[in-house]
Amino acid sequence: MMTRRYRSGRLTALGAVLAVVGAATGCGADLGTADLPDSMSALVEQAKSEGEVDWQAAKPLAQMQPVIDLFEKEYPGIDVTYTETKAPDQASRLNVQQAAGRVSVDVANAVGQTVVPSAKMADDVPWSAYGVAAENIFNEDFVYIWAAPKVWVYNTDKVKSADLPKTWDDLLQPSWAGGAVAADSPAQFMTVWDLDPAMGEGRAVTWAKKFAEQGPHYTPTVNEAEALVESGQVDMGTSLVNLVLQAKAKGAPVEIAPLSPTSASEAYLYVPKGAPHPAAAALLTSFLSSDKAQKVLGETFNSRIPSSTDCSDPDGSPTLRAMCDAGLKWFPSTALSDYKSLSQFSVKAQKALGTDIS
Repeated sequence: MMTRRYRSGRLTALGAVLAVVGAATGCGADLGTADLPDSMSALVEQAKSEGEVDWQAAKPLAQMQPVIDLFEKEYPGIDVTYTETKAPDQASRLNVQQAAGRVSVDVANAVGQTVVPSAKMADDVPWSAYGVAAENIFNEDFVYIWAAPKVWVYNTDKVKSADLPKTWDDLLQPSWAGGAVAADSPAQFMTVWDLDPAMGEGRAVTWAKKFAEQGPHYTPTVNEAEALVESGQVDMGTSLVNLVLQAKAKGAPVEIAPLSPTSASEAYLYVPKGAPHPAAAALLTSFLSSDKAQKVLGETFNSRIPSSTDCSDPDGSPTLRAMCDAGLKWFPSTALSDYKSLSQFSVKAQKALGTDIS
């Protein structure tokens, strides 16, 4: 009988920063590269001989369970153990494990500011040989599995759609001052300012200072900003498409605002160096990238969307449909250098907002 572990990562905002810094120091042990076959059929056989795979990501088990069940049905004899772990927490623990030469996780999650440190911990895997499309392979060792686009959300009981801001400058109008808006203090919602060439760091700092003068309600995380909108404590706030769709499915009076542009916010999976079950890890990750798995992930709002604005076929993903219905334009992170730049940009954005902890 398989046992699935489920726990939540616990980090304060300061702890998260320290975790990422610790992860960035790299690995102490020489773990080498996993001995993986060069064909899918051989990978399946090796994965079955390993018999298990430990997957950790920053999503609730309930959202991942349907695709786990599908994988175990497709590959009987390979048991999946899933642990919900915040990405900074995971990066920090994995860094320590690799330094000690005792890695316990097989499939890890990289997103946002953990992408750069995770790049040093990822093993070399021939993803294309296992059926992963080239456009879904990032920095050679990461596989793009789902998106969590950043958006603005509003309470439909408190705000009329005709009164909604459509541009970032619209949000600086007096009607949105005095605590009417909630925003996550790490400034993740401002990512697009560093990705869109038409926006830029200089304009971002100017905008952020004006926004701070509006007296917004800052929250430690985007989840908490979303919660304030759902409860009606604020009229509008920062969120993720996934959170909005989950809230709407439960009957919450929330909707995505047409405030644009934003970022695609891609999330990746990878096989860490020293993973105890590398073949099973590569098999699970490639499976999660497949069309059949993406369809199941889409039902819990966790599938991919095109990295750049593309509404030519929005019906394949509820997340994409929501983006397109709101008329949003979005921008991707196209290279590791983008994530390095974002790490520096976020510090400047936080200082401009007055939310930095330095």
